[in-house]
Amino acid sequence: MTHIRVRIGALSLALLAGLAAPPALAAEDPAAAPTVEEQRLDRAAPQEILARSGFDTVAPEFARALGRARSYAQAERLVERQGARLWQRAVDRAQGRGPAGGDLSRDDDRPLYWARLGMTREVRQWQPGFGLTETRRAKLLAALERTSRGQDSIRFPHSRSTSASASASASKSGAKKVKRILVTGFDPFTLDRDVRISNPSGATALALDGTVIRTADGPARIETAVFPVRWQDFADGTVERTLRAHLPHVDLFTTVSQGRVGRIDIERTNGAWRGGFPDNENLSRTETVPVTDPASQPQWTTTTLPYKDIVAADTGRFPVYDNTSVTEIPAGGTDPVVRPEGPTAGSTARAGGGGNYLSNEIAYRATLLRDRLGLAGSLPGGHVHTPVLEFGAGNTDPASGTVTDAQFVRNRLDIIAQVRSILTVAADATQDVTD
Repeated sequence: MTHIRVRIGALSLALLAGLAAPPALAAEDPAAAPTVEEQRLDRAAPQEILARSGFDTVAPEFARALGRARSYAQAERLVERQGARLWQRAVDRAQGRGPAGGDLSRDDDRPLYWARLGMTREVRQWQPGFGLTETRRAKLLAALERTSRGQDSIRFPHSRSTSASASASASKSGAKKVKRILVTGFDPFTLDRDVRISNPSGATALALDGTVIRTADGPARIETAVFPVRWQDFADGTVERTLRAHLPHVDLFTTVSQGRVGRIDIERTNGAWRGGFPDNENLSRTETVPVTDPASQPQWTTTTLPYKDIVAADTGRFPVYDNTSVTEIPAGGTDPVVRPEGPTAGSTARAGGGGNYLSNEIAYRATLLRDRLGLAGSLPGGHVHTPVLEFGAGNTDPASGTVTDAQFVRNRLDIIAQVRSILTVAADATQDVTD
């Protein structure tokens, strides 16, 4: 997610025979109004991305299935099933399984993003004959978001058994336990600047989900999830709901987002401040990061990733930095001050190493959750900022450029490979700390 200092209608649904009355027109229901994100869907670039990946069929097929639902229970099951199917389809495509669906490179994260928005727009505009309260509609939308982002499909192997007999058996056989690594990514963002944008952190999540890397201590399984670029979702606790059950049982975690041009940063410190940069709904929030139990909320959290080992290793073509800089209001002061070496005692956060946008916030929330679970001394975790994913020379004009090019694809593939290498280095540098 770009560092804060770098500035860079309605589809008709098939009705079941026998319904007494037609659905209300979408325009008559305030809930049918598409969101800012969904409104971008009809632009030429998103439609081309969907067509060139085969994901242009996702929303129409979903709409037809939704139109056949005779009850809320049926609709709920359908939404959860179709959301999970979309996530798995995107993962499979990224990892070379099944048809490519078109000539768009398989590593592309954008088909998932735009197809999901097509599905959420269908739910938002749907007017079933059995009636649908706005509370229930909101639950359907939440289920679709959760399942289509891989947030509820994080499954680690059972070989890491907590039973004494299983551990003894593994020890006698010489078999090594499978380490567990949890990684998160983000949707594309700043789409009003360039609607063609891809997010390499989301692409990394798709490429690595369910994969195994080889470490000095044996195999490590990676599980991933993707998060929205929306302030309100974070305030509603989506990060904590997704990660809380898993952090006590993993060996390593890292949140990942797009950062600065031409470099990778391992963010040393995260700050409890929202700087107000507009999100994907064009909404701003300037405030202390809202969390539960604010009375015990720290201004800063720190990485427990083995950053020295990561920075020293040859992980790929992009230079990797241990980023220690923050912006603070010193104790007793009133004006923000940049501190290259990190925060001073008693200061108030205004930007972590990763800025004060949602990339900083996911790092702050994940590491605060780690600390509140009592895992600060045992669980390596933090944030990795990837390079900005750039189009090739001559393809930088959003109005006249193409949705992809050879350099664009190469940059994304290199970033994915380097994040995988960083995870391997981090896993090699950490001991087996979980049960």
